[in-house]
Amino acid sequence: MKNILNFNYDQLHKEFEKLGFEKYRVDQVLDWIYKKRVFNFEDMTNLSKEQRKVLVEKFYVGIPKLLDMQISKIDRTTKFLWELSDGNTIESVVLFHTGRVTACISTQVGCPVKCSFCATGQSGFVRNLKAGEIVSQILGIEFYRNVKVGNVVYMGMGEPLLNFDETLKSVEMLNHKKMLNIGKRRITISTVGIPEKIIELAERNVDVRLALSLHAATNSKRDELIPLNKKYSVDELIYAIKKYQEITGNRVTIEYLLIREFNDYPEDAERLAGLLKGLSVFVNLIPVNPVNPNFYRPSRWAMERFKQILERHGIESEIRVEKGTDIEAACGQLRRRKLKSK
Repeated sequence: MKNILNFNYDQLHKEFEKLGFEKYRVDQVLDWIYKKRVFNFEDMTNLSKEQRKVLVEKFYVGIPKLLDMQISKIDRTTKFLWELSDGNTIESVVLFHTGRVTACISTQVGCPVKCSFCATGQSGFVRNLKAGEIVSQILGIEFYRNVKVGNVVYMGMGEPLLNFDETLKSVEMLNHKKMLNIGKRRITISTVGIPEKIIELAERNVDVRLALSLHAATNSKRDELIPLNKKYSVDELIYAIKKYQEITGNRVTIEYLLIREFNDYPEDAERLAGLLKGLSVFVNLIPVNPVNPNFYRPSRWAMERFKQILERHGIESEIRVEKGTDIEAACGQLRRRKLKSK
């Protein structure tokens, strides 16, 4: 059987045509799945019994199995641990803000980048997710928390640009009006930086928001945090962002993890400001999560000092408001704990 969630709109039309179904049946089935959150073909009552029987024989709706769901008592942030059809596990997080609900979703089982501050990288890499497995996280979140997701960040487990085609296919499905109907400017792809893929993202006119996890302004420091920096240097990443902006005109978010007495000094802020000069960026300053025992969060005063230096150079920034601190909401922590318990 085939996972029906792996098919985009045009592909599903071709599949249904092979079965001899009328064209409008695609819209009916998608309405049940994506709008009504009904995942059993037998419950899709505006299809004939024979058509439902055929769908049951040919397809399944690949919603992952919920293994664990933790809800923050502080701000309702919810963390999900899912089991996929092959037994692998991934995580997603849903965050609640005034007037919007944001889902943070995964694109890989584990991650090959192995950033030193990240729980996901420390648990190793298994495989890429299919588009349907990416999209199914949103459907699962909406089903189990009874919410409508309006914003999506590809900032969970994995490096989205190392699963480029399936990630872009999932964006198309999130955006399609017959599927989740989420505006592209409400979708953010976060990357540690694959220069050629950043440029390709612009050339293919995907028009989602882009966030670059930079975390250091020099190669020596970034090498310690992100091993992939030895392949793609800071200068190469900045060049790719410049090309991206030349093509799209879009502002880019720069993610900068603040680690006490490592990259939080005034000279680090000055170097970062110099690096970003002339670019249209917004800098998100993020206190480090307690994953690596050698990394500590700076004081609030040190974070504010860093922010003020950037703003003196005309660079807009903010210190990220933390959510879900009582449930370890950073992706990878829950999965790693489950793996250790086996």
